[in-house]
Amino acid sequence: MKSFLFGGVLAVAAIATTAGLAIADGTSTVHTYDGSFDDAAFSLESAIIGKGLNIDYVSHVGDMLSRTKQDVGSDITLFDNAEIYIFCSAVLSRKMMEADPMNIAHCPYGIFVADREGQVMVGYRNYPEGPMQEVQSLLAEIVEEALEE
Repeated sequence: MKSFLFGGVLAVAAIATTAGLAIADGTSTVHTYDGSFDDAAFSLESAIIGKGLNIDYVSHVGDMLSRTKQDVGSDITLFDNAEIYIFCSAVLSRKMMEADPMNIAHCPYGIFVADREGQVMVGYRNYPEGPMQEVQSLLAEIVEEALEE
């Protein structure tokens, strides 16, 4: 398993237009997945549910980018597939917001799966130092579990 740091999902999209993958400003943690996009998505979903969490929404960002590329004057395919799994933890969210109500800005949490030219990636945004590191640890555990399946 190989890890990369990227500057968020949108930055990943911007970086992906260049030749190959690069390290951006470290706002996201991204791991390569040794397998198919569908297997990575299934493993991620299973890992989230396995933590007793409910997936609130799956954002089909890859479909949206593909569907709208001509509308915005582009012919570039950024991802072959890309989805963001959105979920929350009532226990952690309450704890984070009791520490600082403005931590609401970080909720809900998301982990993405993306396939770019046969390279499947699983990742999440990095959170600020302090109480939000507990959430980041949860995201890291979920991704590690998904990578092992």
